[in-house]
Amino acid sequence: MGTTITIVRPDGKEAAGYFAPAAEAHAPGIVVIQEWWGLQDQIKGVADRLARAGFNALAPDLYSGVVVPYHDREAAGKQMGSLNFLDATDQSVRGAALFLKQNGAKVGITGFCMGGAVSILAACRVSEFACAAPFYGVPPDTVAKAADVKIPLQGHFANTDDWCTPATVDAFEAGLKAAGKTYDFFRYDAEHGFVNEQRAKHDREDSEIAWGRMLAFMRKHLA
Repeated sequence: MGTTITIVRPDGKEAAGYFAPAAEAHAPGIVVIQEWWGLQDQIKGVADRLARAGFNALAPDLYSGVVVPYHDREAAGKQMGSLNFLDATDQSVRGAALFLKQNGAKVGITGFCMGGAVSILAACRVSEFACAAPFYGVPPDTVAKAADVKIPLQGHFANTDDWCTPATVDAFEAGLKAAGKTYDFFRYDAEHGFVNEQRAKHDREDSEIAWGRMLAFMRKHLA
């Protein structure tokens, strides 16, 4: 359904992305942020599914063409470790938001694993977004504090997660509550990455519940 396009970042540099357009020209937009594996087919499938649900969806390629096989966690860790998260957020992610806003519609952001953390970073740093729905990812408070979040947030987290741990989620939620932010967090009796249908940890029931909640959230805030 979608296609690879070139977007222009605010700094004038170019970045690639996977764009899946909705049937309606003036549809609201959603930026989709990849897992630490890169912009693989599963993330493109998320964008396609959002397009079928009535959103213009754009997944910027934060690894510039590198896609890591699922079995190679070491390589994925190296790719994520070498990513300049602030540059990716302020430039590539914001560039994607600006692209989607060209039709005058509102834009939200969602992301998974590493992309969940980037989604929260964007909720703090990118004024073009109207809402954010991160999945099992929270950035360190050295780069993004809960009090810095500027838009409504809907988070989806796994109770069995050794990367985005329940303790990390609890601490971030406490910060949001203390700062009086608009948020809603959902926790699932599942493992990290449970939405990814290509992984053994996929939980179909919880994934569909989370997907429905995310769509309702986006439709509410992007109308």
